[in-house]
Amino acid sequence: MIFVVLVLQLLLCSFAETKPKLTQDEFFNYVDYPTVSVSPTGEYLFYEEMRPSWETNSFVRKLWLYDIRQQQKRLITADSTDFFFPMWSPSGKWITFFVNNHLMANTSRRSLERSETADQYMYFYSVSTNKIIPVQIQNIQPSVATWSNSDTVLYIVGPGLSSREEDDAYRKEWKDVINYRQTKPGEGSTIYEIKIDTTDSLISAELSIVYNASLLINELLYVSYEEQLVFTSKSRVYEDLDNFEIYSIHLNQPSSSFLRLTSLEGIEQNLQLSNDGKHILFRLWALSSGRIQTTQRRLYSLDLITLQIGRLGANFNGVITEFTIKPDGGVYFIGQLGLNVQVYTQESLTDDVMYRQGWNGTYERFSSPSNRTGGPIAFAFSSLERPKEIYLAESIDRLGFAKTITDENRLFTQRDLPHATAYHWRNTEDNREIEGILHYPPGKLTEKNLPLLVLIHGGPNAASVNELQATWNWATMAATEGWLVLEPNYRGSTGYGDEFLDELRHRLLSLPGQDILMGVDQLIKDGIADSQRLAVGGYSYGGFLTNWLITQTTRFNAALSGAGGAEHASGWGTMDLPVLLSYLHGGFPWQVPNVYSSESPIYHMSKVRTPTHIVVGENDVRVDADQSFILERCLHYLGVPVQLLILPKEGHAIANYPWSGRIKVREELKWLHQYGNQTLPKESAANIISFSFTLLSLVICTFCFSFQN
Repeated sequence: MIFVVLVLQLLLCSFAETKPKLTQDEFFNYVDYPTVSVSPTGEYLFYEEMRPSWETNSFVRKLWLYDIRQQQKRLITADSTDFFFPMWSPSGKWITFFVNNHLMANTSRRSLERSETADQYMYFYSVSTNKIIPVQIQNIQPSVATWSNSDTVLYIVGPGLSSREEDDAYRKEWKDVINYRQTKPGEGSTIYEIKIDTTDSLISAELSIVYNASLLINELLYVSYEEQLVFTSKSRVYEDLDNFEIYSIHLNQPSSSFLRLTSLEGIEQNLQLSNDGKHILFRLWALSSGRIQTTQRRLYSLDLITLQIGRLGANFNGVITEFTIKPDGGVYFIGQLGLNVQVYTQESLTDDVMYRQGWNGTYERFSSPSNRTGGPIAFAFSSLERPKEIYLAESIDRLGFAKTITDENRLFTQRDLPHATAYHWRNTEDNREIEGILHYPPGKLTEKNLPLLVLIHGGPNAASVNELQATWNWATMAATEGWLVLEPNYRGSTGYGDEFLDELRHRLLSLPGQDILMGVDQLIKDGIADSQRLAVGGYSYGGFLTNWLITQTTRFNAALSGAGGAEHASGWGTMDLPVLLSYLHGGFPWQVPNVYSSESPIYHMSKVRTPTHIVVGENDVRVDADQSFILERCLHYLGVPVQLLILPKEGHAIANYPWSGRIKVREELKWLHQYGNQTLPKESAANIISFSFTLLSLVICTFCFSFQN
């Protein structure tokens, strides 16, 4: 009888392990979908698939067409390293896109091959014939494009033009000397018109200049009302917010009709045209240089007749991440509120926002037909325990019944993923409730005294949300490796109201740092985290906070600092976003020097004892690599274990080469294992001992049973 019981125990143990754990190789093979777009008629959708190629150290992309009625997909083109703005023509008969690096179409292989010439091409894919036709656009490398209201005219933006005389005069005066802030000839943008003849089976095009602008153009939109082109301006450095506005020109007199449409203190993004053709909808990231409060990204409508601006989603307390125009008027928008990013609708400026029932998680890339009311909608979706795929719903009322049309990340469903849940605590200084995400290692949801890694998001105007990310933002992988991971949405995070966002001003590190430490205290008090096995890390603003926290406490055994600031006055002077740093401090370094010094980690370095791993992109202009060199030198002279990794040819996003992110995470995990004191938890040791005794008992019983017979 004892023998039978022991055998049953062993069988139950073996059946409990139904799924293997995720490996690092599997984690980094996650597939993303950068673009999803339903055709104007609602008959098709195309989507872009992006995955890493480890052999070439690049991200390769495929473009797919999905027939909604037939529920079939076909490959448009594959193995490209850089698509630019694939988009539908107004009729939905064509998909056009530009490919960088002088690539040319080869339809027999369904791939794109290198051209031997310097000529550039736009590519036209015919939905009816399944052919790709290249159209030469001289040597112009477009940055953005927009269709007119027909398939016969396309507008693109290329680099600014200058005459040979202007170039020669500039070179004669300055040679190779850089005159900082002086505009060079041709540093603006040029708008081109491409007239297309689609009656020819090969497609012919006529290229002409529409307007040569002295400013840099970021987005472009055709407006049939009074035949206009509307565009946003940009600057390489976020210093003067007047450089980021909306403008228009009339196509019948572009040189004399240049008009500035907005004067807003912020960054205008995502221009879209309303159904009546007389309103421009856009998102605004309201940054401040001191006159207004910085806010979450909001949605606005600009009346092209009166130039009056109205706000949509005024009663929505979260951040609007994207939107699309409804074919029957109104707007769909995706909004983050707390940990979830959901779908909402608003019919007019005077109507309230309506939440559309769906799944808990993160919606993105939302798309609907522009010429059909009540048609299908497509989107990408994921949650913390559900990998990202593309879904199709019959209508907005059937959002919760959407069906997946991709399964590239199905392997993640076959792995024992960490269990994630919301976690709440209070900052007892001002009684603010703080929310975060708690990732339990696989199979350890009910265990206590787990080793804790606090993984801090960047921004600060961002948030950790209910979404499975499998990149160098790696909470899932850290939990799989045995860490309890806390992602705190500290003060300054989006999704909790504008007041919550703005409260960190003048206390840009000390207040969110306090929020985070009180979360750690609560986890220890609840018995979930082990006070002797704590680690902290973050990237960008998460790196700022990591650098700060190791100056405030020695309780962390290891730290992981990614592209974080160490000395804020010099950081303000070198970064491309100084307007945010000056706003958070409450002024310029010479106006509030006490805030810059009190909130900069470098002036508190004597307290640091935490072994720190540092990583930064070589070409980072958001948080200059010099900040990481400063931090490394401080720790080196203090005798604190430190390692600094420079990622070659990478910017702030670490998005150019897949090996960069993979090596980052690999080395950070090594650092945690070396310094994080991640020993075997007592409960796990007890389980192993118990299993060993059970196995020994089985062997003894088997021997006795055999002897008796």
